[in-house]
Amino acid sequence: MAETARNDLSIYDDAASKWWSDEVRWVRTLKNLVPGRFAFFDKHVDWAGKRVLDLGCAGGFMAEPLARRGADVVGLDPAEEAIAAAREHAEDQGLSIRYEIGVGEDMRFADGDFDAVVCVDVLEHVADLSKVLRECARVLAPGGVFLFDTINRNAVASFLAVTMAERVIGLLPRGTHDPEMFIKPKDLKAELRAAGLEPDTFTGLGPRGMNRRGDMTFGPLPLQTVQYMGLARKAA
Repeated sequence: MAETARNDLSIYDDAASKWWSDEVRWVRTLKNLVPGRFAFFDKHVDWAGKRVLDLGCAGGFMAEPLARRGADVVGLDPAEEAIAAAREHAEDQGLSIRYEIGVGEDMRFADGDFDAVVCVDVLEHVADLSKVLRECARVLAPGGVFLFDTINRNAVASFLAVTMAERVIGLLPRGTHDPEMFIKPKDLKAELRAAGLEPDTFTGLGPRGMNRRGDMTFGPLPLQTVQYMGLARKAA
């Protein structure tokens, strides 16, 4: 049997037409992660009036609640079909969100364009982590904040995020992740500092319960063994 290709980013375009339909289980999982992220992010940022970049926005699950919180949102993603779905849904919802196609390694924004950069489910997929973080620091205004989540690099995380989630439970499409691209918190902190961002609070992110549909719900957790989120700040 042929080896499954890893870090397959085509899944985002493949699911774009059903992104907001709740028909695709793994897409629902991404949607269900959103409240758990904001349970942490909202404690650190007053979004109203902030210029916010949603880097790796896909179909807009983070961008829309950011806009509803009063932020001026730009979404950036290389998946053209997912961006089209995001634009269509935002228009249907009467939300003013600017969506652009592009990658984190080479962003066409001016220095200091944003008060915050949100980067979830992205860092473990990018081609050049150091370059992405440098670009995030560049486009942040002095005193700006970088908020993220990603997956820890260890045997437990690889087993749960790849073996169980992709191959056993089918929670994610096969090939979604490459465990070699997962990032240890200490390594991410070093990369953030090298990019000009000072790490602040980190916390775990994981299952906290189940909804009526039988899907997992998520929230902050004390352990960062598998998935974790956090923030870093650019000097004022």
